[in-house]
Order: sequence, then structure tokens, then C-alpha cells
Amino acid sequence: MAETLLLVLVVVMALAFDFTNGFHDTANAMAASVASGALKPRVAVLLSAALNVVGAFLSLSVAATIAKGIVEAGSITLVTVMAGLIGAILWNLLTWLFGIPSSSSHALIGGVVGATLVAAGTGAIVVEGLIRKVLLPAVLAPVVALVIATSVAAVVVRVTRWRSGRSSGRALRVGQVGAASLVSLAHGTNDAQKTMGIITLALITHGSLSADGKTPGWVIVSCAMAMGLGTAMGGWRIMRTLGKGLTELGPPQGFSADCTTSTVVLLSSHFGFPLSTTHVVTGSVLGTGCGTRVAGQRTPLRWSVAGRMVVAWGVTLPAAGAIAAMAWLLFSLVGGSAGALMVFGLTVAAAGGIWLLSRRSRVHAGNVTEEWTGPVAVPVAAPTYLPGLPDAVTMASPEEQRAVPSAPVAVA
Repeated sequence: MAETLLLVLVVVMALAFDFTNGFHDTANAMAASVASGALKPRVAVLLSAALNVVGAFLSLSVAATIAKGIVEAGSITLVTVMAGLIGAILWNLLTWLFGIPSSSSHALIGGVVGATLVAAGTGAIVVEGLIRKVLLPAVLAPVVALVIATSVAAVVVRVTRWRSGRSSGRALRVGQVGAASLVSLAHGTNDAQKTMGIITLALITHGSLSADGKTPGWVIVSCAMAMGLGTAMGGWRIMRTLGKGLTELGPPQGFSADCTTSTVVLLSSHFGFPLSTTHVVTGSVLGTGCGTRVAGQRTPLRWSVAGRMVVAWGVTLPAAGAIAAMAWLLFSLVGGSAGALMVFGLTVAAAGGIWLLSRRSRVHAGNVTEEWTGPVAVPVAAPTYLPGLPDAVTMASPEEQRAVPSAPVAVA
């Protein structure tokens, strides 16, 4: 009875993680498109949601273990999986609350590693795998993306300066939407598989599925739907930070950022090098600001915001691991069905508390692109600027320009 209840709770937690992964990482694909005006906010998240669902069905090859090569496969149990999921879910929600883009995959790995440490000791952790598959890519991803995006943006900004006009802007928007769509498709293909793998492993561990059995259809459909539904929720807080917090994105910058992101993500997947999409997107957006300056045009670069992101990335593994370790210890103190239900209830309560805190400063489709005033402050209405144009030419109408005074960019 206790094992069956634990299996049910693991499945529920896995789908909840898939949901948070969806809305947490929506900004990865669509922040630049929304900020540059290539897509309306609602259209962007619905397009991303649809592509995430499609991507989940493109590849049905599911790994037999989670955190493969990072923890010893024999040390993974239903309890460690559940605790790892709790760590990942709560860390995703905390970083979403503060509008900080962080890797959901790293949060999941950190959660599983933390739970495994307290359950089986340090001997169950493959340190070399942790460095090669997580830490090294975490450092390389934003740096590689920043360098490439800087070069691309410098060229695109110069070219569009010479060839200004509606046809040029339209071409940039079409290209940007195409590139952003590829990122959404890749996200659905890669990240939905993680949750499918978790549930499949849980079914095998419970004995409900043979070790060589295929992933059940209901697992594939439920994971795809959870990812799509989460994506459709928007993840506006993180989208705002990526789209407005690092620099200002016009069509040239948005095109450069999305093309860089899609190219780096797809190439890294093809060659089997595990880069975090979140880290790639952040480096790409920041790189477009650098490239705009290289091209000789003015644009804000908020390095303090980028610094906060880097700090969050650095603590993702230990923070998610600490939460997971506490969840495992609480379960072990009580044990059985009572322990599983207690930990589940505490997780739901914590998630509800974070959601209530988020209501104090709401970010939604109507204000996600407004003037940047800080990472968690309610956006302040102001004209939208095209970065780099002389005298910060506004895209607002003459009547709007007279009605709304130009607000200085707040450097957070």
C-alpha cells in the first residue's frame, strides 16, 4: 500500500515538475520575440505551448535512469526521486517568484543529488560526471552564446542601419519567430523526455513495468500536456527579466538573440553536448546589447541584473539539493504512507505560499514589456524604445509621446 501511494505521488510530482518547467522556461524561447515586438505576449506563449507539445512527441526515446552518469543508478529509489522532484519544483517556483531565469534541468539534478547524498552517502555521487555534464556546460553556455550573439548583433545592427524600412523589419520579425519556434520545439523534445524518464523509472522500480518495457502511452500524453499547459501559463516574471532586464531589444537585437539561441541549442544537442537553454538564452540576450554597442549605438547593459542571475545559477544545485535532502529526511523520520503524505502536503503548502507572495507584484501579458524598474517591481508604463536609434526614438505614436513623459531607464 505504501509503495503504491508513493508511486502515485511520484507521478503527480513529476507532472507538477513538468508543469513548472513549462512556465519557468517559456521565456527561453519567447522573451526576445515579445520584447522586440515580433509577437504579442499571448500569441507567443500559445505558440510556444503548442510547439512544446509537438516536440514532446517527436522523440520517444526515454532514458532508463535520471541523472545518468551523475549518481549511481542503484542508489535511486522512489523516495529519492520524489525528494529530488520536490527540490526541483520548489526551486523553480522560488526563482520564478524573483523573476530569475535558472535551469530546470539543473534544479532536478541538484534535487536528485541532494536526496542521494543523505540516502546513500557521497560514494553514490559520480563527481566526474557532475563536473562534465553539469558544471562545465553551465560555465561555457552563456559565454559561448554571448560571444556569438555579440558578433551577430554587431553585423545585423549595422546592416539594418543601412537598409532601413518596413521590408527589413518584417524580414527580421519573420526570421525571429522562426528561430524562437525552433527553440520551443527543441525544449519540448528534450525536457519532456526527462519527466517521461522519471515516471518510467518509477513504474519499473515499483514493478508495474518491466525493465525493457516501452513507455506507456498515458505517460507520453500526460507529460506533453503538462509541459504545454505550463508553457501556456506564460511565466511572465522570467520573461520580463530576460526581455527587458538585461538590455533593450528591438527587431535587430531580437533576431540576433533568437538566431544565436536556436543555433547553439540545436548544434549542442546534435553533438551531444548538454548546454542549458536558459544559460544560452541569457548569454544571447546580453550579447545583443554588447553587439549593439560594438556597432556604435547606445543601449543599456544591466550587468547587475546579469550578476544576480549568475549567483542564482551558482546556488541552483546546492539549493535544490538542500530542499530535497530535507524532504528525504522528513520522510525517513515518519516513514510509510504517513511520511509520504506529510512531505507531499508540506510541498503543496510551500508552493501555495510562493504563489500568494507572487500576487503582491503581478506581472502579466499586459505589462510584461513595459519600462524596466527592477526584477520584482510592478512594471511602470512608459514608451517603448528602439535601442540604438538617435535620441532613443520611440515607437509610440506622437499623441502617446506627448501624453507619457520619457522615463529614464532604471539600472537595477
